Amino acid sequence: MPFPLRTPNFLLVEPIIRLALAEDLGRAGDITSDLVLPAGQRATALLVAREAGTVAGLVTAESAFHILDGALKVRLEARDGNQVPAGTPLLAVQGFARSILAAERVALNFVGHLSGVATATRALVDAVKGTKARIVCTRKTTPGLRMLEKYAVRCGGGVNHRYGLDDGVLIKDNHIVAAGGIKPAVERVLAGLGHMVKVEVEVDSLEQLQLALELGVDTVLLDNMKPDMLRDAVKINAGRAALEASGNVTLATVRAIADTGVDYISSGAITHSARSLDVALDF
Repeated sequence: MPFPLRTPNFLLVEPIIRLALAEDLGRAGDITSDLVLPAGQRATALLVAREAGTVAGLVTAESAFHILDGALKVRLEARDGNQVPAGTPLLAVQGFARSILAAERVALNFVGHLSGVATATRALVDAVKGTKARIVCTRKTTPGLRMLEKYAVRCGGGVNHRYGLDDGVLIKDNHIVAAGGIKPAVERVLAGLGHMVKVEVEVDSLEQLQLALELGVDTVLLDNMKPDMLRDAVKINAGRAALEASGNVTLATVRAIADTGVDYISSGAITHSARSLDVALDF
């Protein structure tokens, strides 16, 4: 990892996990485990990766077990960001069997999904290794899970784009149309924006790129440009702004995009279309 991972604060994770547990337990709790197992029966279980991948979200599993039963003992066998082979133990939990089973599905849902995001991100990161390009996520996230999915992107070696509409300006095509052009849109933003906030503009032509650069924006999003056009954009830019390529980013195309010399490559698929990693909890 280029930088140490910043694990999400428990104060931010806890409400999400608590809501998921309440959804699963419903009004009567885990009636199956309560009827099958004696109240005092104890067990030890391992959360295991059944396939190779990049781990993310163990903090959510820890939270699920601890919120359900504070007496459960949880021990990490791996760390978020680790690349693991199939069969790797990720976490051990010990305590009342009923409690372990009541939290099991929530823990697995989060770890599987977030590890899937991290694994998809890692595949793109590995594909552009040796270039200057960095893989970034977008706001195409699962409602309510953005903070965790963006954390999973970091676990996979990617970096985060803006978290929401309030922490960065991105003037997109519809803003430009509604404002009557790039120039009035950027001028209005610069007139009212605080000095700490970056400005990015989306363009789909080299002419728009030139205008955006003349207006002094910080970053330009090059939307759905082919590699040849991206190379021309990099030459025109000449280091004046950060360049972000977006659109048609897949494992098959990402290397050619990176080789053009852009600074960032954004992908919505790493969050909205990542396949969950197969994980299981075994007694």
